[in-house]
Amino acid sequence: MNKPATEALSTQVTEYSPLAIAPARVLRGNHCLANSSQEIAALGVRPLVIGGNQTLKVVTAFLQPALKAAKLTSKTASYTPDCAESSLVRLKEIVQQHQADVIIGVGGGKALDMAKLVAYQCGLPIVTIPTSGATCAAWTALSNVYSEAGAFQYDVTLRRCPDLLILDYELVRTAPQRTLVAGIGDAIAKWYEASVSSGNSNATLLISAVQQARVLRDILLQKSAIALKDTESDAWREVVDATVLLAGVIGGIGGADCRTVAAHAVHNGLTHLLEAHDVLHGEKVAYGILVQLRLEEMVQGNQLAASARQQLLKFYGEIGLPKSLEDLGLGEITLAQLRQVTAIATQPQSDIHRLPFTVSAEQLAAAMVSTVAETSRGEKPLTPKEMA
Repeated sequence: MNKPATEALSTQVTEYSPLAIAPARVLRGNHCLANSSQEIAALGVRPLVIGGNQTLKVVTAFLQPALKAAKLTSKTASYTPDCAESSLVRLKEIVQQHQADVIIGVGGGKALDMAKLVAYQCGLPIVTIPTSGATCAAWTALSNVYSEAGAFQYDVTLRRCPDLLILDYELVRTAPQRTLVAGIGDAIAKWYEASVSSGNSNATLLISAVQQARVLRDILLQKSAIALKDTESDAWREVVDATVLLAGVIGGIGGADCRTVAAHAVHNGLTHLLEAHDVLHGEKVAYGILVQLRLEEMVQGNQLAASARQQLLKFYGEIGLPKSLEDLGLGEITLAQLRQVTAIATQPQSDIHRLPFTVSAEQLAAAMVSTVAETSRGEKPLTPKEMA
């Protein structure tokens, strides 16, 4: 006799991982921000605009026409200091005071992360407006939280991606070129980290995400140098799309199994040094890729990693990404400071442990100081005793 349908269903175990793949709407193009009034108004009529002090001054000329056209009652607020918990508390109070019904985040990674987190905790829709190509924060359902001194503390997974992303190329062109270079460093890390964190998975979406990361790497290797020479070129727009949009697609499709590994772990450790405070996120991550490849080279004797590191060193030289601690302005840090960074980067919950081998703080320190070392075909993997 067949079991009742309800009983049959009750015996099934369903394993699932919710995916926040993409923003509900994406506008991109020249001057699209000034023409976005109806898109924003559909989400709310009392926006709170969150950004950095300098960014808020720059973005006014681009955003105000849209707010004025839709007759929206807006208020601005700074996210500083550094996407910290204290800023979150203050901004949530401003949300209540203004009776905001939509949050608009403008700026780089930290400003957008804070705006997304405020919207998430207040249950409000969120519009993200990146002012540079420095990160994919405008796309993702993730916020990083830092200390008031800029040290990485933890990340928060959000329920959904932004309700509206507005990528206005004219606004992005106002940013220093250094920010796009940093964005290239952050985005290209997707391949080197996702290809490791995905392991030997045969899951359809994860395979797709990793292959997209490969495509992203190839686009950046081929077009970055051209893009940086001419901000009016097709190559420039394609690189901006790659750093802001495609990098976000990869995280959305890959989900929790398409994660950061050693490159971002090194970044997180470096944020605890006051001397690294003015180094951009993507610059730290780009250096972290070299550290990750150097670890694979030293610990596993991985010659593919050695070749990839040499390829990146040449690429970094062409576009101006940091190749060493000296390039980061950290050539004079003390041994104690280096140990502080490696202790944080190798703590038990660190993403560095997604590498397919054990990494000690001592090994990480050795890799961090040898990112520009010549490739040695005779280099042997470290022994268990050396790894202890």
